[in-house]
Amino acid sequence: MSQLKPEIQTQRMTETLQDVKKIQFWLDKAVAWSQNKSPDTLRDISRHLRKLCAYLQQLLIHVNSLSSTTEAMEKLPFMGQLLGRLCWNFHVTANDTSREVLFQCLWALYSEHPSNAVERKANQWIQNVLCHFATEEGDGPQAVMKGLFLPLHEYYLKVLGKSVSLLQEEIVKSCSSLGGINSRCSCDKILATSEACVPLVTCGDAAPLIGALLQRAETCVQAVLSEDFLHALNTAYSSKCLVLEEQSVVSLWCHSLSTLEEAVLSLLESVVTNTATTPQKMLEKVSQSLLPKACAQNCSIFLVVNDIFRSTMKHAEGNENMKSLIQLFSLCFLKEHAQLQTQMYLPLKYFFPQTSQSLLIPMSTLPSEMPQEAWRLHLNWLSSSLQRLTEEEEKGDGGSGSHRGLHKVFEAWFLLVQCSHWVQVALQLLSTNDLRDCSALLWLLTFYHHPTNRGHHRTMQLVRSQKLWKHLHSLFLNLAHPPSVDQLQPLITLLTSPPPQQPPLAPTLILSLLVNFAVFFQSGPTHILQMVVDGSGLLQEVVCVLSSLELRLSEGSCRESDTNRVHIRIKELQKSLDTCVQYGPWSPAVNQTHSLTHTVKR
Repeated sequence: MSQLKPEIQTQRMTETLQDVKKIQFWLDKAVAWSQNKSPDTLRDISRHLRKLCAYLQQLLIHVNSLSSTTEAMEKLPFMGQLLGRLCWNFHVTANDTSREVLFQCLWALYSEHPSNAVERKANQWIQNVLCHFATEEGDGPQAVMKGLFLPLHEYYLKVLGKSVSLLQEEIVKSCSSLGGINSRCSCDKILATSEACVPLVTCGDAAPLIGALLQRAETCVQAVLSEDFLHALNTAYSSKCLVLEEQSVVSLWCHSLSTLEEAVLSLLESVVTNTATTPQKMLEKVSQSLLPKACAQNCSIFLVVNDIFRSTMKHAEGNENMKSLIQLFSLCFLKEHAQLQTQMYLPLKYFFPQTSQSLLIPMSTLPSEMPQEAWRLHLNWLSSSLQRLTEEEEKGDGGSGSHRGLHKVFEAWFLLVQCSHWVQVALQLLSTNDLRDCSALLWLLTFYHHPTNRGHHRTMQLVRSQKLWKHLHSLFLNLAHPPSVDQLQPLITLLTSPPPQQPPLAPTLILSLLVNFAVFFQSGPTHILQMVVDGSGLLQEVVCVLSSLELRLSEGSCRESDTNRVHIRIKELQKSLDTCVQYGPWSPAVNQTHSLTHTVKR
């Protein structure tokens, strides 16, 4: 081994001398080209330009294989002079290939974290050269434009496009593509590149580069993005001055918590400020927000979004618009997550760490994924499981155990809100001719609308829910005689004037049961709903419940044998309500001759 060392040293010395000799050749050429601008010089540049580009490519590979700028300057002492001479020669930089490789050489010499005076001075010199390309001073762009006959703005666009293309190409390379233990990871320049891109965040031509920066920073620990860059992106994206591809938006949310929070709050605000939004339009907004897809792809994003929804519902558990938004969002999320499962994405238990795992899968399972004959049994099991949780809460005496119980009950209720497709199935089963024991379904429905048990109100509300269900069942079961106003008055009173000194039954619970009876009860009289709407004045609320039901049924929450009949019934009810909007309240005296099984028209 000791005999081989002198030979290796001699070989390396020979290669170094050859490198220096080649650089000296091209440096002499560059000096001659800069001193004489005669036609003979231009011809000489044209003859040698291809070989020059090939040499610069070899030089670039050599520089990338070195460990630092200092080592490159030691082994190739004339490289800086050569690059400087060539960068100031507009006949060389006017060529796309030579300008591209010159830019790459400069980029390879730039030190992300300069460790000595040589590297700091080299960085300053490289910045000056880059400024030369981007300003009108000296003979740079002006001379190039004279040679290329390009307008000023077109020249700058071409330079920008080339610069973006080169940087993007560098960034998307794999960290291991350079090879060798002494190779420098290309990601160590991400920070400097992101800082340089701050003025370009609203420039459409820079969007591919911005997307590459965001995505590379997710896959490499050395790829650190500038805070100024993230702030500029946040501002531009929030003000709709920046258009990014879907994956770039997801990457931005991963890097910038404030941007993610703004996106979620903007979605919530769109619901709060527009209470007349239909479920269909709300679903469209949720899908367009890209948040469900981002949550399915990235668990950390979901945890942030879900925590915002959780905090909102703690302060507004009775806000039906908020509930609808969270339900539609969860439905979209579950679909996106199901599609990604084959790609080894995280199971649901990691997305719901605070939720009882015994409840998670049964609740998140969609009705369409289960035989319809098993729906009632499945709902009975969910109801009994939730009842056990509430009983544990009620056994607490105000201590820490009670607090934990309250937390468990809230998380279970919040999951029920997110997976409210089972609440819809319970409503459907309650609104049929089936007179089997429905206490478990009624308990689930009451818990959904009255999750807290302040002053033992849940027990009272359950009793009132049972009376309401029996009353509705008797109204829709009596097909021989149309109900009178007196028979409907208790129902209208519950909606408009609840008994004093008693906690009111949630109006949405009443309307949901009423609408579902009107839709699902076999051969039921549809005009009962119209009469209650006229008496209570809750037309918009009923329209919203009906629209939400129609949307739910399109997701497979209806028995296949009933699908056609149910959709026809929904269309009849919607037409009847539209008539009410046009002509005013329905009058029994005027319409007593109409069929009880069809929509009453004025």
